[in-house]
Parts: sequence; C-alpha cells; structure tokens
Amino acid sequence: MSSAGHGQSSTPISIAIVEDHQLTRVGLKLALAQYPEIHIGLECVSGNELINRIDFVKETPVQLVLMDIGLPGLSGVDTAQRIKELHPEIKVVMLTSKDSDATIAAALSAKCDGYCLKDSPVESLIDAIRSVMKGNIWLEPSIARRVVKVYVDNNSESDKSGTLTQRETEVLKLLVQGLSNQGIAEALNISPETVKTHMRKVMEKLSVSDRTQAAVAALKLGLV
Repeated sequence: MSSAGHGQSSTPISIAIVEDHQLTRVGLKLALAQYPEIHIGLECVSGNELINRIDFVKETPVQLVLMDIGLPGLSGVDTAQRIKELHPEIKVVMLTSKDSDATIAAALSAKCDGYCLKDSPVESLIDAIRSVMKGNIWLEPSIARRVVKVYVDNNSESDKSGTLTQRETEVLKLLVQGLSNQGIAEALNISPETVKTHMRKVMEKLSVSDRTQAAVAALKLGLV
C-alpha cells in the first residue's frame, strides 16, 4: 500500500462522504484516514441531507463530494446535478457498485468529475480525488475504455439527434437521469402510455433496441 503521506498537499482536501450504508461509510472513513491530505468535513446518509448541510460547513468548506449513486430519496445523479447548480466549484466523485452504460451516462450527464467502483482499491480512489482536484475527469480504466468506444464510432450517428422532437428529447433526457416511465410521466405531466409511445419512437429513430442503448446514444449525440 502507498505510504500515507505520498502526494499530500499542505492544505488537506475537505471531503463530504454521502453513503446510506453505515458499514460502507465507516470503511471509507477508515481508508481515507490513512492519508493526511484528506479531511472528512461532512458525513451524510442522503442527498437531501447533503444539500441541507453543505452550506453550514464554514471552518473547512467542502471541496469534493464522494457519493454513492444509489441513495434513498434523491438519487446520487439528482444530488450531483443540484450540487453543481448550487456550488459549481465543488468536485463530485460518484462511487458505485454499478457500471452499466446507462449508469455511466447518467453520472456523466450530471457533470460528475469522477466515477469509481466500490471494489476499487483505496489507492485508486485517492488517485481519483487528486486528479479531479486538479481539474481532470477521472474514470475507472474499465469504464474509460467503454466510454471511448461509445465516442469512437460516433460519425454515422451524428445526424440522428435532429430527427427527435422536443418532447422526445425531453423524454430521453429524463431517461438518462434514471427515471422510470412512471417518473417521466409525472415529470412531464403526461400518461405512462404516452411515455411508452415516445420511447418507442426514440428507439426507432436512434436505431437502438433498449433503454440502456438509448441512454448511451444520448451521451454520444451530446443530448445530455
């Protein structure tokens, strides 16, 4: 394991941990405590708690949020979007056990600065924190390869976004945010059946066969 002091800065990075599972949260604290360059300034169990408390951390304001994507109530993606709206200077690293294309697309669409898997070694997490604090985007290598693959074969798809109606684009954006058909229906004040119709047309126009592929196509086309 890397030495605790390796690469530390003179001023510790103040981090908020947002994780609803106590054992995981405690494990993260213990792992990060090995590194003097890290200061845990805030611990929360939900996105709503983070949003409510982050402005009250005055002595060492939060510089980076390390957050589980699967939070109760307000999702990690929605929380990240809200934090970026309220505090664009704060970095957000999503920590999750999921690595589906749709999940990756959702995290990137929320302008998260990093995406790490929960089973990654702590050294990898520290590298991610250091990297995003320098203004970089951090993706796990396995995830980065998948994102690159999505973009490499982009040319033949470049004109498809123009075929979507405004409503279909709205449905697609909400899909990428992780909403179900029912959630999309409620957000747009339309019926679930209407959502299904829009989704069918979206998938036909984007030449995809399921919701995950539609989310990835949206990322490729810059719709989110």
